[in-house]
This record gives sequence, structure tokens and C-alpha cells, in this order.
Amino acid sequence: MTTNDVTLDAPRTPHARTKRGINWEMVGWVYMRVSGVLLVGLIFGHLFVNLMLGDGISQIDFAFVAGKLADPFWQWYDFFLLFFALVHGSNGMRTIINDYVVTPSVRRILHAALLSSTGVLLVLGTLVVFTFDACPAGADPELVASFCADLL
Repeated sequence: MTTNDVTLDAPRTPHARTKRGINWEMVGWVYMRVSGVLLVGLIFGHLFVNLMLGDGISQIDFAFVAGKLADPFWQWYDFFLLFFALVHGSNGMRTIINDYVVTPSVRRILHAALLSSTGVLLVLGTLVVFTFDACPAGADPELVASFCADLL
């Protein structure tokens, strides 16, 4: 066999799909583009509200964060920011694992670790955003914020 007998596909020729069903690589690719655009808007909105409105960076303290997290709009805003950023980053890590890890068993272990850590962080972040209470009932007044003294 000589080198003249070998034929190569033209660059960017799509591979023949052998499996039926959802093309998860395409879903991941589309998610990265859509979430990236959404994240740009969410991040710039977050920065504008926190740094440009009001007194700027000097206004950011525990009371400012507690006030924002008491408002359902900002709870959902921060939830979507958390969700899109975390899943976007995890999908990027999944792509890096697929690109650089050649051993299937190691790739499965890393994918499982990535999936579990992403799930744990999403659950914990969601709990913080939706259950945060700056002035918990029955708390020691010395351990809570100064503005809670009137409420306790």
C-alpha cells in the first residue's frame, strides 16, 4: 500500500453519526454560546448596580448584601447568575477533560467528580440565595449585624 492509496476527508467534513438520539456535544456547544451572551448581560448588570449606582463600592457591606437578598427580584437575579456561570464553567471543564484525558476510566471518574461538585455547589448556592436571613430569630445579639438589634 502506498501513500497514494489513502484518501482523507476534506477538512471540516462532518463525521457520520452512528448513534441516534440527542447530540449532547451540540447541546453543550449551543449552551456555551447562549449562556455566554446571557452572562455578559447579567454580569454587567450586577457590576453596574453594585458599583455605579448609589455610593459606589463604599456602599457594599453586609447590610447592602442582606438588603439585596431580601428582595425576590435580586434573589432570582443572583440565582440565574450563579446557575449560568457555574454550569458554563463546568461545561468548559467537561470539554477540557474530553480533550486531554485519553483513558476512558479516568475520564469517567473526572466527569463524575465534576458533575457531583457542580451539583453540590448549585444546591449550596441556591440555599444561600433563597434562605439567607440577616437577622435570624433567637440569635445572640452580639453575633448578628448591628441593624438587627431593633428586630430581635
